[in-house]
Amino acid sequence: MTKRKLEKVRIPKFEDEKEEAKWWASAKGRAFLKKQPMAKTPDRRKGSALVAKLARANSVQIALRLPAPDLAKAREMAERKGLGYQTFLKMLIHEGLERQG
Repeated sequence: MTKRKLEKVRIPKFEDEKEEAKWWASAKGRAFLKKQPMAKTPDRRKGSALVAKLARANSVQIALRLPAPDLAKAREMAERKGLGYQTFLKMLIHEGLERQG
């Protein structure tokens, strides 16, 4: 069995966020992430500062009906960001409420 030399993937310089987002969503961006070692954090449940803040807040369980295509899109977007879809939806609602102030 022959060993193939693995091509080293490097993060390019980006002109703007749109270009960067496109690269991370590409096969090269995904390949780069797959080759990275898992970050060792003392408590993986904490996540981002916003997620930690939302977790500290008193939460109330509700039932919310969403159109199936919207839920599917939220799940896809959350997966790309490495989040659970419910956490992602809570973040979107929180951000929207903050903007409406």
